[in-house]
Amino acid sequence: MPGSLNPTALVRLLGSWSSGALPAYRELADVVRLLVMDGRIPLDVALPSERALAQTLGLSRTTVTAAYASLREQGFLTAGQGSRGRTSIPHRDAPVSVPGLAAPEGLLDLAYASLPAAGEVVHRAFADALTELPALLPGFGYDALGVPALRQAIAEKYAAEGVPTTADQILVTSGAQHALNVVLHTLVGKQDRVLVEHPTYPNALDAIRAAGCKVLPVGLPPHASPAWDVDAMVSTMNQQRPAMAYLVPDFHNPTGRIMSDLQRRRLARAAAAAGTVLVVDETLRGLNLDAVKTSPMSAFSARVVSIGSLSKSHWAGLRTGWIRADEAMITRFVATRTTMDLGGPVVEQLAAARLVRSFAEPLDARLHELRHNRESLLALLAEHLPEWEVERPRGGLTAWCRLPTACSTALTVLAPDFGLRLAAGPRFGVGGAFEHYLRVPYTLPPAQLEFAVSALRAAQDKLDASPQLRRTLKAGRPPAVAVA
Repeated sequence: MPGSLNPTALVRLLGSWSSGALPAYRELADVVRLLVMDGRIPLDVALPSERALAQTLGLSRTTVTAAYASLREQGFLTAGQGSRGRTSIPHRDAPVSVPGLAAPEGLLDLAYASLPAAGEVVHRAFADALTELPALLPGFGYDALGVPALRQAIAEKYAAEGVPTTADQILVTSGAQHALNVVLHTLVGKQDRVLVEHPTYPNALDAIRAAGCKVLPVGLPPHASPAWDVDAMVSTMNQQRPAMAYLVPDFHNPTGRIMSDLQRRRLARAAAAAGTVLVVDETLRGLNLDAVKTSPMSAFSARVVSIGSLSKSHWAGLRTGWIRADEAMITRFVATRTTMDLGGPVVEQLAAARLVRSFAEPLDARLHELRHNRESLLALLAEHLPEWEVERPRGGLTAWCRLPTACSTALTVLAPDFGLRLAAGPRFGVGGAFEHYLRVPYTLPPAQLEFAVSALRAAQDKLDASPQLRRTLKAGRPPAVAVA
């Protein structure tokens, strides 16, 4: 879809856009503006010509001309050749992230979506790892592929999910972000195109931009059924031929959606036909709150590159992740990895091997806790913020909330006054999209979630009482926050 948008595709996105309450040109401009702000229409896309859109909608050309003129005046459409223009967002400072920046003391942190360690299980794994360490001490301690015991455990985990895998198809990394950087530095070059879902994981967007690549955002549907706009993804692959696509099909961050096997199979085939490497982030796959049955994306194509981690399921402090791919690709990844570091810490990998081999041991209790937290958060939001539209997550750690007005950045700026630290919705997109959205994690216990929602209500009330305050805060720069 990035590049240009044909009239039929735009009409499909518009849906039932006309209520008759306002002049048609205003309603048309308003709906297109919201589609751009929510990421459904990517930035720098040429809209259909005035004549073509008027014919498809059955409107006068004058109406479409007036709608386009309104969008240009508001900064959502650039001047284009003839009657065509390209989508844009009015200039504003973007939310920023400073990796590793902790929340100031006294603030409840809703920017991070991570759990504390799986207590006794993680501690026991490290204790056992120390008993295995003496056998490895005579070696140099460098292993760019990773400790064999961990690679074998990860391979067996994939095999148990129906994806035959050998240890030679596994590269151990220092977390999922390290894995993504290794993949990017291997597969893409500067100015190469990388397709992403829109919204998506902010740190992945940061890594893609840092690699000098052009992001091709494809908007997710506004509702969870269908969960992905596969038609738009396939069209983008066919038209733009991106070198790589980064997807989070398992309890997508931030929406919590899960991709069906039918959609996975179709995307795998489309990517193979387009020469696009699918890079699939599976770090949240184990947090399956609704017991949805799906196959890993690698079950549908040998070309898929999978990224996994223990950060979300067990503990981020392990800093242990991995890449699964075919052996030839792993060889390329190892060559790239050795330009960054020569291997990960051995004790952590020995502990991780123990945890992977007994992967489900802490999960039953953690999933039970997360289900309880999720229900608490959804009930609190429905009670205190009924005007927010909250998508029910099928798994993962976060709920994606649609706000009644474009105030996400303003809420983020105001939140510390009410004891909260937030990540603004635009942090999850490109070009300032998602001002209507806020990600709220349910990793905290119900008592803290109750405080958080009460604080969000108070911040929302303050904004509602002062439109001028909202405009001022929206134009400002949100607090520098790290997002996880």
